[in-house]
Amino acid sequence: MMVPAEPTWGFAVLMGLLGSLGALIPACLVLFISDGWRHRAMPYLLSYATGTMLATAIIGLIPEALEHIPILEVGLSLLAGLVLFFILEWTVIWRHAHGDESGHEPHSSRHDHGHAHGIAKKTGMLVLIGDGVHNIADGIAIGAACVASPGLGLVTTLAVLGHEVPQELSDFTILLSSGFSRWRAFFWNTVSGLGTLVGVVIAYGGLGYAEAIVPYALSVAAASFLYIGLADLVPGLHGRVGAAKGLWQFAMMIAGMVTIGALTMLPH
Repeated sequence: MMVPAEPTWGFAVLMGLLGSLGALIPACLVLFISDGWRHRAMPYLLSYATGTMLATAIIGLIPEALEHIPILEVGLSLLAGLVLFFILEWTVIWRHAHGDESGHEPHSSRHDHGHAHGIAKKTGMLVLIGDGVHNIADGIAIGAACVASPGLGLVTTLAVLGHEVPQELSDFTILLSSGFSRWRAFFWNTVSGLGTLVGVVIAYGGLGYAEAIVPYALSVAAASFLYIGLADLVPGLHGRVGAAKGLWQFAMMIAGMVTIGALTMLPH
């Protein structure tokens, strides 16, 4: 790829598109896995997704935020993020329960379908929100790097791609497990992914305060991943398979953590 000598709008937008959509291309391969194989593999894919989400929060996003703001501010941002996602989850559950007051049984077949794999549909919605916040923060980082130098912008984009590919794979898995159809999952994950381009435009467009909000956005995104991983994904993995398969699930969770740990070594 030809890197211009000076920052340009065209190059910044190209980096934003690469960061937004580049990770979706390999991740969307999960759309073409047959239903039978996907149902058998889902507990292991969800275990891997859980590992990537927890590791992204703890060894990726939080340390990155700590490099720019004091630990107290990171802690307060994390706490605010956890409260925010608790409220969001409560709102989604309340709206769903309110919709069932029309005389239908709360555990109708339609309701059960959303829990076909042990994960509620609201989990998928929370994943999209949290991932959107994360993607905007990534985009602001890319845009700020492009302002500094095109070379740094390219390196930052490649680093973002490195951790986004397994993250997007995890997101697809969670969306499908929470009841989204294949193409609905692809559509909404693409919309969420475009948050990276939005962040690039915000940062490169001259908003001098954009870079300052990155560590807070990273902390909120970390809170979303911790909340979803611990409150929704981990409980859904317990007691669903025998001891032998449980060990494989544990191994897949560790593999997800190791993947993110290796990718955090990429230059930012």
